[in-house]
Amino acid sequence: MGLFDYLKSKFKGHKEEDKDNKEPLKSEEKKVETPVEKKEEEKKQETKDAYVKGMKKANHGFMYRLKSLTSIFHKVNDEYFDDLEEILIEADVGADLSIKIIDEAKKEAKVYKIDDPEKINKLVVEKMFEGYENSGDNVEPDVRFVSSGPTVLLIVGVNGGGKTTTIAKLANRYKKQGKKVLLVAADTFRAGAVEQLGVWAKRIGVDIVSGPDGGDPSSLCYDGLTKAKNGNYDLVIVDTAGRLQNKANLMAELSKMKRVMGKVIPDSPHETFLIIDANTGQNGVEQAKVFKETTSLTGIVITKMDGTSKGGIILSIRDQLGIPVRFIGLGEGMDDLKEFDLDSYLYGLLIGEDDEQ
Repeated sequence: MGLFDYLKSKFKGHKEEDKDNKEPLKSEEKKVETPVEKKEEEKKQETKDAYVKGMKKANHGFMYRLKSLTSIFHKVNDEYFDDLEEILIEADVGADLSIKIIDEAKKEAKVYKIDDPEKINKLVVEKMFEGYENSGDNVEPDVRFVSSGPTVLLIVGVNGGGKTTTIAKLANRYKKQGKKVLLVAADTFRAGAVEQLGVWAKRIGVDIVSGPDGGDPSSLCYDGLTKAKNGNYDLVIVDTAGRLQNKANLMAELSKMKRVMGKVIPDSPHETFLIIDANTGQNGVEQAKVFKETTSLTGIVITKMDGTSKGGIILSIRDQLGIPVRFIGLGEGMDDLKEFDLDSYLYGLLIGEDDEQ
């Protein structure tokens, strides 16, 4: 079974089976869903719908170009592969990975004598996502909570990437799950950052530890984690300054903050998420490289996916850095930050509304 057939079967297979039944099922033959199964099915449908909606631009941008290419060429040749490579690069897959994918597809096409453009497109797409599975470790996207005491989540990323709103969405997510959440406004460098996070904390209904603009981030971390430890909080989310102009300063600041955190709560921070705006393309990959050098990243959060017509940055980050994407922003709503699910991502990017008819 090819990738496209697999995705359609996973997300719509049960509906297709119903259509194929010429005779209605007898009452005793009908499968009765348990409440748990029904809830799981509803959750799967809701997740798929969110990805389809949030990746509409990416789906149209990527698949439209692939389909346009097949209408121009009746058989594949070197020029076809060159155009395919260009499509991948412009979709933010990255130059090195794009060249590798095309080279592998060429070899396989030669061995199996494939010259149908549509079959080549499917082959290329499968090569793209085989690489994701084989690059780096696969981890559960959800925050990994420690067995006892507060779990500390450090958030890093450049200004303008959606860092503050992502923190708010994560806080809202875990508050709704019954967790006691505390925010630490340690981005004291950017004017208004502390105030902005305070507004979100009030709106969501979670506590926050903050200080004046220009204050010492490490002191705030100490105060925040001490409060969390004494107040039996489940999750502490720490904001940080998002400047890359001086890597040495960034490294020194993050190192100091982590040392202070570790003294208050051993082994913290337990998780470090890097926030990347999907619209930044390969600049986002370069950002990830800098932050990986300065701190131990445990995951990536891709924001603003609904605003890009590309979508390949996830593959590029995975290929070059081996860091798993943990969450993905598919819209502006508080519930539009979703756990990253590769199959849902593939469905949204490759099939989308074409299969919703």
